[in-house]
Amino acid sequence: MSVRRDYELIDCSSGERLERWGEYILIRPDPQIIWKTPKTHKLWKTPHARYVRSDSGGGHWEYNAELPKRWELTHGGLNFYIGATNFKHTGLFPEQSENWEFLKNSKGLKVLNLFAYTGGATLACAKAGALVTHIDAAKGMIQWAKDNAALNGITNVRWIVDDCSAFVARETRRGSRYNALILDPPSYGRGPGGQTWKLEDNLYDLLTLCKDILSEDYSFVLLNTYTTGLPPLALARLCESVFGGKSRAYELGLPITTGGVLPCGASCVVTNKKPIYGSGKGKMWISDDFEAPLEWEL
Repeated sequence: MSVRRDYELIDCSSGERLERWGEYILIRPDPQIIWKTPKTHKLWKTPHARYVRSDSGGGHWEYNAELPKRWELTHGGLNFYIGATNFKHTGLFPEQSENWEFLKNSKGLKVLNLFAYTGGATLACAKAGALVTHIDAAKGMIQWAKDNAALNGITNVRWIVDDCSAFVARETRRGSRYNALILDPPSYGRGPGGQTWKLEDNLYDLLTLCKDILSEDYSFVLLNTYTTGLPPLALARLCESVFGGKSRAYELGLPITTGGVLPCGASCVVTNKKPIYGSGKGKMWISDDFEAPLEWEL
């Protein structure tokens, strides 16, 4: 019997996801899940582990079976190491595979990936033939991303542990230019030197700074966020106010096996070349034409 290596969102209810990560079943909290449908699927009762929130903040895993420190998963045509971290995350945001499809068109581009985490977007670009500079403030995440790259046989990546704003400022002074930019900033965080990042306060200034390191004929800017209160149209307005051009803004989501779709943040792609129309499953808008969005099939 072959071991399953893919991802599945089995069910969602009452603030929790029931997920299969390869051969392991995990239950994790998710504030987007405000519906309280009956938890009738049998795997709700027998997960390998469940992440439980603490009343004082944070949380912990409760294990019903021993999990390996990490295991391999294949998703979106890429291979990843998965692990149950202390902050409920597993090292992969599977809904991002929708964006990876777009990034398969990045062959030959010089790409800067900021807040790059464990490297999903980096791997997608590098596998397509782009030269990628991968920036993250967490040394552990950089090493995780390097391990993922090795798992895929990818070597065309420059890895840098740094505060993203500080790195962009230095690249501006050096006169460095990139053909494409990817950003997946957190709502809140700290850089390796203790710098504080708050998305609502710092994102516009960072995007403005990034404008100076894009080549005049840049291909695209891809911005992703999970911050509540920043819908797709807000991202479109933000990106167009900084970069000009045309944008495509859309919700990301994951299909639920028992039915429906789980919303998972928003993304926006902006280009100065020509209007872009996505072919993915998410709800998408062209900034100057809101009459015909593509809908999720519920």
